[in-house]
Amino acid sequence: MSLRYILLAVALMAIVTYIPRALPIVLFKRKIKSQRITSFLYYTPYAVLGAMTFPSIIYSTGNLYYSIAGTLVALGLAYLEQGLMKVALGAVLIVFLCHVYF
Repeated sequence: MSLRYILLAVALMAIVTYIPRALPIVLFKRKIKSQRITSFLYYTPYAVLGAMTFPSIIYSTGNLYYSIAGTLVALGLAYLEQGLMKVALGAVLIVFLCHVYF
């Protein structure tokens, strides 16, 4: 692989990642007043993050039931407004105990 090819690839990747960041600034110069668009833009990052991580959560343990148990514990702890560390450790602990005892 030549240095020219590598630099071209890096430049193209920089352009491709810069466009989605700069485009909203160029297109939306005024404040968005539509409640529907504002709420859509507010919840989009959470939906994308959930769509990207949920399949990994389900298939991470090698056993579907252990993954579901860990997910339910994490959701329960998050619903009870526990901190991120408690939620993560609780889910990991339940999956570990399922592997050990079942």
